[in-house]
Amino acid sequence: MTEQTATRRFDVVSLGESMLRLRVPIGARLDAAQSLDLAIGGAEGNVCVALARLGRRTGWVGRLPEHALAQAIMRTYRADGVDVSAVRRVPNERLGTYFIEYATQPRAIQVIYDRADSAAAHMTVDDVDWSYLLDTRILHLTGITAALSDSCYAVLAEAIHRARAAGVLVSFDVNYRARLWDAATASARLRPLIASADLLFCKSSDASLLFGCTGEPHDLLQGLQQLTAAPAIISTFGEHGAAGLVGDSFIRQPALPVQIVDRIGSGDAFAAGVLDGWLDGDGNNIAATLREGLRRGVALAAIALSQYGDCVLTSRAELNTVMSQQRGDIAR
Repeated sequence: MTEQTATRRFDVVSLGESMLRLRVPIGARLDAAQSLDLAIGGAEGNVCVALARLGRRTGWVGRLPEHALAQAIMRTYRADGVDVSAVRRVPNERLGTYFIEYATQPRAIQVIYDRADSAAAHMTVDDVDWSYLLDTRILHLTGITAALSDSCYAVLAEAIHRARAAGVLVSFDVNYRARLWDAATASARLRPLIASADLLFCKSSDASLLFGCTGEPHDLLQGLQQLTAAPAIISTFGEHGAAGLVGDSFIRQPALPVQIVDRIGSGDAFAAGVLDGWLDGDGNNIAATLREGLRRGVALAAIALSQYGDCVLTSRAELNTVMSQQRGDIAR
């Protein structure tokens, strides 16, 4: 950590869309729902909540309607320790929502989005308090926001440009959503953004579908390495755990055994764990820093899989307890 970054207000700031999440109980069908459980969802906010729960200073930037449902999002984030003082509130616009129908084999979980033309999709560069957004050690962004609209894409491009000029580390999670854009469009539009990242997250299925990166984990990560100047590249492989590449150093971290309750949000928890490790790391030994981040990421993802809701609700003590159960990682 440099003297400049040590004096910044936040450890991590993120920007994106937060929505209401409505679900039926396991075994119930949406087309027969009599009631719905309400929670808050959104990849960038999920990362901020997880890190705030671990004691990190986080801020979330977004664009929300001026009504009670959006106020519920603000209140929830504040309660979990996330600063939302730079959120833009606007009248007479709508809040994105999504609906979940849980399922066990052989049925798949169903997700229905209702987010088109939301307040977040209308975000422009003029909505962002840039001095707030860049007063951080890490800026975390995702490809989900890039997919919402042309203006949101422009916001992300500007954020990356300004962050690099200000010496702020850029963390970027590809986070492909097929219901927001097709693979060919996502591939073309995301390539310029990921090229300028410092930490690149891309799960293995996204790497294959969008960028043609295939093969064993090391080969797949090497393929991603050709697309970015990021010093560290991270990918997840489901039940096979996660892996990272720093230069020629390949680091593998096995998954933890877990009884899955809710898959949604585990990728965000993983990213938060990696960032948590990165914040404690030694800038002179990036491989060791990433190795610790992967340990925390896999453990935090396991905790997320064991509970309902997008946001993983945990503590530093619980994370340390879960991490103590892990097997050793593999470095090559």
